[in-house]
Amino acid sequence: MRIAIASDHAGFALKVAVVELVRGLGHEVVDFGTHSTAPVDYPDVVQPAAEAVARGECDRGIVIGGSGNGEQIAANKVRGIRCALCWNTTVARLAREHNDANMVSLGERVLGLETALDVVRVFLDTPFDGGRHAQRIAKLE
Repeated sequence: MRIAIASDHAGFALKVAVVELVRGLGHEVVDFGTHSTAPVDYPDVVQPAAEAVARGECDRGIVIGGSGNGEQIAANKVRGIRCALCWNTTVARLAREHNDANMVSLGERVLGLETALDVVRVFLDTPFDGGRHAQRIAKLE
């Protein structure tokens, strides 16, 4: 899969680890920045990543900030995006199975590194269940 990844300065260190993991799992990474810990406004990096997912240029997206809240909000402003703020693997699994989330948002300041990487693994590996959930997703469009 092609995975869009973006973070603000508060999520930069976690983004570096996530990029390494995603590539190690055999996926292609499209990095929308930021590329340092210098301050940046999260909409400037998150919205282009979300737009790439919405256009189908990337299969899924991962956005990262201090808490992940702002990044989730910015991503969800893009039509066709279903970005879930995930803090554990159960939430990540349900976001994919029930909500067909096409993006995940993570908070570097609130998640431990191993938990964050586990969330990414589950998010990338879990398929959408479809069935009764498909009609609910259709209503979002």
